[in-house]
Amino acid sequence: MPQYAAILGHQPHISLAELAASIPGFSLESIEAKQVALFSASQALDGSTIDTLGGVVILAERITEADVTMNDVPKLISGEVTKVKRKVTFGLRCFNVPKGEVRTAYRLGKEEMKRQGRPCRYIGSDKKPAATALLRDADVVSGKKGVELFIVGTPNGLWMGKTICIQDIDAYTFRDIEKPVRDTTVGLMPPKLAQILLNFGGWMVREALSDEEKKKNAARKHKKKEIYTVLDPFCGTGVILMECLLRGWNVEASDIAAKAVNGCKKNLDWLRKEQKILKKDVSDTVSKHDATKAFSLKTLPDIVVTETSLGPPLNKKPKKSEIKKFVKESEKLQEAFLQSAAASLPGVPIVCTWPFWKLGDDTVQLEKVWDALTKAGYEAVLPDSIEVLDPEHPSLLYQRKDQFVGREIVLLRPVAQS
Repeated sequence: MPQYAAILGHQPHISLAELAASIPGFSLESIEAKQVALFSASQALDGSTIDTLGGVVILAERITEADVTMNDVPKLISGEVTKVKRKVTFGLRCFNVPKGEVRTAYRLGKEEMKRQGRPCRYIGSDKKPAATALLRDADVVSGKKGVELFIVGTPNGLWMGKTICIQDIDAYTFRDIEKPVRDTTVGLMPPKLAQILLNFGGWMVREALSDEEKKKNAARKHKKKEIYTVLDPFCGTGVILMECLLRGWNVEASDIAAKAVNGCKKNLDWLRKEQKILKKDVSDTVSKHDATKAFSLKTLPDIVVTETSLGPPLNKKPKKSEIKKFVKESEKLQEAFLQSAAASLPGVPIVCTWPFWKLGDDTVQLEKVWDALTKAGYEAVLPDSIEVLDPEHPSLLYQRKDQFVGREIVLLRPVAQS
């Protein structure tokens, strides 16, 4: 089975869950240096894999099987750049490797290229690897002009691979900042988080397949492209929907606020124009609707993926009395939505976020909603092997350090009625 290394994002536990949900045959081998996940997969991954992984910064593919040392670095560099014409660019991205050995490897790599009569330059240093933007600009990740070796020290020896893809930060920034409508009066969902939620949704659809269908999918040499229809009933300005269109998923969307509906339509039209996404290829419907009321759709969606409501934005530490009010309002909203979805969207799995609040060292989460989801006929699930703080209430907590309101990510599977 092919082996890979992933540098996880700033919420490593969520990044791991996303990998488990997205990578065929994902099997975690170890976590090294707190941020590097070493894993195997049942299918080969390519440079486009990271385009839809919101929680992975860099992905590398293992290139050695036998035991190796840092003295093997020059030979490995040479083997990876045989098709590079003219000047060779190389870099090293090392974890759990002494700086002195990294420095020596850079020197030996340069000497090897010189011995072969090949002009070269290296990027990065023993103190810090090359910035991801430089890797892309230097055509190193593509392999056209060089290679970056990805080296991880483990208790079993050195793991050596090459970087095969990196997150396109500029693309994320562009569609987040440059879209025509941004509503700062509500929580702004990052595009990366939207991707993560959609990947959880795709996993839920696949998990609902019969054993026979799962075996057929596993037997395919190449992963079949997934095309789903996603419903977002709290669409806001359309961050989740924009990520749907980029991966070719059809969308149904609604919001109780006319302002949000209009803003969402403008953002989707803008994205279509920027990325040349035609409606005949990927459809979207956006309308005004109260998500606590019954849905009347001609065809059921494959998944519901949504951020229900985070409540009012907070720019200072909330008081206990305020949080009690926020909790009560949110519990009421979540219960009404779940009842509505269960009645009018039968059998459709839900990926959604609920708010939670930080009050000093304490975390205040919704509690009554767990009884509400059971009564509505749902059960919360997560991909196998993912550790959670409370096994009876499996969820993932997403929060930035500078924020008082976080997101509790829940994956709700309809329970088959006997």
